[in-house]
Amino acid sequence: MKSLEELLAIKEKAQAQIAARDAEGNDGIRVVVGMATCGIAAGARPVLKALTEELEKRNIKNVSVTQTGCIGMCQYEPIIEVYAPGKEKVTYVQMTAEKAVKVVANHLVNGEVVMEYTVGAVTE
Repeated sequence: MKSLEELLAIKEKAQAQIAARDAEGNDGIRVVVGMATCGIAAGARPVLKALTEELEKRNIKNVSVTQTGCIGMCQYEPIIEVYAPGKEKVTYVQMTAEKAVKVVANHLVNGEVVMEYTVGAVTE
């Protein structure tokens, strides 16, 4: 059995991750991860985890990360979509945990779309 201090630390970490995934009062930026069977099989869980951990590490509170079912492009999984107010949806495909960290740094922090990871770049 773990000590009370260890259990409290685990609880605190889990609550921070939940807060990052369900950010109330954010400015409308949403990141949606496709978590249907096809997405999970392609590696969506590590992508979701990398997104939430990177947002938490950078103490970014204005972005919510949520899950959805099938996005409809199974051949491009794992897929994440970024919705920002007043901007077109950006769909990132064939994501990895490493790519997700770059999307946080470039797109969510600096506002620069990582074009080479988008569905448009892959389908050309």
